[in-house]
Amino acid sequence: MPYNHSENTQRALSMFQKYDIDTQLALLWYGYLDIKDELNPGPPQAADRMAHTIYDEIKVLSQEEQVQAQRDILSGAESQFGRSYSALSNSARIEIWLLLGQGMESGEIINVPSDYKLPEQTHEFSDFISGLSFEERVEFMQAAVQGMGAASTKAQ
Repeated sequence: MPYNHSENTQRALSMFQKYDIDTQLALLWYGYLDIKDELNPGPPQAADRMAHTIYDEIKVLSQEEQVQAQRDILSGAESQFGRSYSALSNSARIEIWLLLGQGMESGEIINVPSDYKLPEQTHEFSDFISGLSFEERVEFMQAAVQGMGAASTKAQ
């Protein structure tokens, strides 16, 4: 990792990474819902354009393909989206997940099914995250999304 994360962030990451990909996707969605209203976007950057390009490629896919693209990013698959994501800067990686969250809210991206229930084993993680400050929750989200992507092309 480019810098040392807090002990709480490291613990949250360790817990998060033990879950299957679909559970991780759901946890990212719920994490986005938790912090979105308090986020203050910075000025647009070149990284935003790259993230928007990938988002635009994902949103035109079928719903099944949209989910697969997100799974590929999360799992580090050697696929179009896994490699494209890996080539992004850390700020663009965060931006793509924010765009995906916004797309889920607007209906452009397939959402977590309304009747979806997180597995029982995520309760400890959810309780732990709930006890963190806003800044620590944001740090966790940043650390989680920065570590994703295809291994062969990860930006250093």
